[in-house]
Parts: sequence; structure tokens; C-alpha cells
Amino acid sequence: MKIQVMALAALMLAGCGTVQTVIRGDEAASKILKEQQSYCGAVPRIYSGVTFDFCYLNAPLERGRESDVHTTAPAIVLVDVVLSGVMDTLVLPYTIYRQKVDGSIIVTN
Repeated sequence: MKIQVMALAALMLAGCGTVQTVIRGDEAASKILKEQQSYCGAVPRIYSGVTFDFCYLNAPLERGRESDVHTTAPAIVLVDVVLSGVMDTLVLPYTIYRQKVDGSIIVTN
């Protein structure tokens, strides 16, 4: 049971929006959203994990995917939004500083 919980936690942290935008470099977050063809042009650093998750959802359907066929992917991202919100709140002083110094994460298309 403990191994399963740890594996689930590792999987969620690997895709967590806060990890993608705060811990990894700006290029990594920008690349992911570019590959997803997100309509977001920039991600502010303050609550960047939550914004990243919504930008990830704000993209066209993948080629070959039917619009009426639903998967669990949006539900997983929405769970991640909650976890990212908690983590974003914990790192808020750091992200406020980074927003002031570096500005938003630019997503180049």
C-alpha cells in the first residue's frame, strides 16, 4: 500500500504544474505548452502551477481525437490544479519575487 501511494505521489509531482513552472526552467514549461499548442501566450509566475494547468487544458484537441470521446485526462489535470494551488501558495513569496525580477514565463509559438 505504501509503495502504491509513493508511486502515485511521484507520478503526480512529475506532471504537477508548480513543479513544471517553479522548479524546472522557463524553457521546459514553455516547451510543454508549445507542444500542446496552448493558446496561452504567457504564464505569470504568481500561481504559475494553476495557470500552467489551465493553459494545458486550453489547447485544441489532439489530431485524430473525437470531440465526443472523453478520457480521464481532464479530471487528472483538475486534481493537479488543486494540488498546484496548495503548492503555489507555499512558494508564493518566491514567485512574487521572481515575477518582479523576471516577469512572466513567455510561451513562444
